[in-house]
Amino acid sequence: MNNRKTNKAYYEERLNCIIEYIHNHLDRKIDIKTLAEISHFSLFHFHRISRALLGEPIGAYISRTRIETAAKMIRYTTLDIESIAYSVGFETPSSLSKKFKSHFGISPSVYRKNKLFSIKSNDIMELQLNIKKPKINEIEDKQCIYYRMQGNYRTLDYANAWKKLWAEVKSQKLFTKGIEHLGLPHDDPKVTDENKVQYDACLVIHKDAKPTGDIGVKTLKGGKFAVFLYQGSYSHFAEVYNYMFNDWLLNTDYELRDAPVREKYISNPERTEAHKLKTEFYIPIK
Repeated sequence: MNNRKTNKAYYEERLNCIIEYIHNHLDRKIDIKTLAEISHFSLFHFHRISRALLGEPIGAYISRTRIETAAKMIRYTTLDIESIAYSVGFETPSSLSKKFKSHFGISPSVYRKNKLFSIKSNDIMELQLNIKKPKINEIEDKQCIYYRMQGNYRTLDYANAWKKLWAEVKSQKLFTKGIEHLGLPHDDPKVTDENKVQYDACLVIHKDAKPTGDIGVKTLKGGKFAVFLYQGSYSHFAEVYNYMFNDWLLNTDYELRDAPVREKYISNPERTEAHKLKTEFYIPIK
């Protein structure tokens, strides 16, 4: 990439292919994996890039496009509700009615009778993130012990993972200064089934360790990273990623490397209020 405009245009060009595919296939099931292949985005980063560019998750964009297209057809055509439902990908008219009322607060049939009624979804209050501009660092290889978990990111037992890792530090006498808590979210739940996404809880260590049972040992490969410091609740990580991939990445000359992002947990969540938690995010770049 030679300049900032070209870099952003590069990503937007790929996004356009996704959007065209979605709008041309509303009448059938749209597979997220297919969208990832069409975009040629790295599977590590597909959902985060598309969310940054769209301003919302790709699944939400598809759902909103279906329902808003249905609203336009109800308003500007004479097609019956059943035909409209099928044409935008709903299996039954009742499914469209339920989704339509949830989204707009009015049923399709009532809207058709009163087309002057103004419908739009509620605005979402903008979240002010406490996040600093990144430092560009070359990170060396790091040795770690790790515990791999699989399942919905929101329901994983993180506390148990750290407990198991620290028990292994004690068992193998690995304690030194400078042990780091890192999280490696390997999969995107919008691409991979939620029950199959994988996450590694890692402790960076400075002594030789041996794998034992479900505790593994590996090297985290180094390289160039953009390192962001964020202070706030873990519940806002989605907004943090959106900022990093949209407000920052798309306006730089950097490109993503095909490697996982890293999350470094600086604060102890058991002793720190949610809004004071500090986390570093490592975005692999080239």
